Amino acid sequence: MNMKRLPQISESEWEVMKTLWDESPLSSLEIAKRLKLHPQTTRTFISRLVQKKAIRFLKKGRAYLYEPSIEESDCKTMMSQKFLQRVFGGSLQPMLTHLVEQDALSEEEMDALRKILRRKGNQS
Repeated sequence: MNMKRLPQISESEWEVMKTLWDESPLSSLEIAKRLKLHPQTTRTFISRLVQKKAIRFLKKGRAYLYEPSIEESDCKTMMSQKFLQRVFGGSLQPMLTHLVEQDALSEEEMDALRKILRRKGNQS
């Protein structure tokens, strides 16, 4: 699915998506149990996600099973870009500076980030 055509997914719907990305296909009742939500609430989220074409259903006997129709990595990329645009004007550097200055990154996380930056720098 084209990145520009990915559906808008609410936080609650995101939880359903994460559940299905972890394991699918699942019934609405299985999703409700995993998320500890009321079955009707879960069915509402599922219905919205089907309408948005974020998930699809398979009919197995009398049961409906649901699975994602969009990739998790595509959604994460889209959500990250929207967050960066909204909060940091689309620039990654101010966000990283903010996280480092606020001690939001552990030494271990900073080491991992340094390795990624070095690897990216060597690719240029």
